[in-house]
Amino acid sequence: MDGAWRLAGVAVAVLVAGGAGAPALADTPVDLELVLAVDVSGSVDAEEGRLQREGYVAALTDPKVQAAIRGGPFGRIAVTYIEWAGDSFQRISVPWTLLGDQGSVEAFSSSIAESPTLSAQWTSISAAIDFSARLFNDNGFEGTRRVIDVSGDGVNNRGRPVQWARDEAVAAGITINGLPILNDRPNPWGGAAPTNLDGYYEEHVIGGPGAFLVPAVSFEAFADAILSKLLLEISGLPPAPRTDGGTGLASR
Repeated sequence: MDGAWRLAGVAVAVLVAGGAGAPALADTPVDLELVLAVDVSGSVDAEEGRLQREGYVAALTDPKVQAAIRGGPFGRIAVTYIEWAGDSFQRISVPWTLLGDQGSVEAFSSSIAESPTLSAQWTSISAAIDFSARLFNDNGFEGTRRVIDVSGDGVNNRGRPVQWARDEAVAAGITINGLPILNDRPNPWGGAAPTNLDGYYEEHVIGGPGAFLVPAVSFEAFADAILSKLLLEISGLPPAPRTDGGTGLASR
């Protein structure tokens, strides 16, 4: 009887030890972990919001983007799409998704198009960066690069200074790229559009290895700008310098 109990005890110990030592599920390796962080603050009216979403859908489904995704060492990336406004408004519109073939890209793009349209007051780029940086934690992916892609049409007017948020994200190994939307349309309550927004993004928002910005000269030009930026982000190639003397496509 004592022998039987001893054997049972050994069996339990082996099971416990095996459970304690069982390896955790490994994160899926990808070429890029990318947060698409899109401004939906009050300065973005309904028409501009529609153009932004359509721009992302058009860019993601472009054959050149799909070829860039397949062209990396792993042939896949992980992407999430969030919308943000003031320091108390950030939401995940489409959660982390593995993109590696045409079907997965089209499904992700459809989720963007079908997500409910919301908006809120104020513009907190700093809170958007802080929120985005936390999304890389325990997301199930391990990327060669981690990038936050911030697009917006205004400067930070709520929350802590945006450069503080940028510097903390960069210290954590995250690169922040920018897509400032340049336009002279007054916001819905009649306020003037900001001037030199591309310079502001270059000085205060972008940062990290290979960081750059691609200005969109209007909401109508947003699709072309995001296409250019996605191709650079996915490929990991540096942008070509501008030839007009402007500050866009600058690296930090």
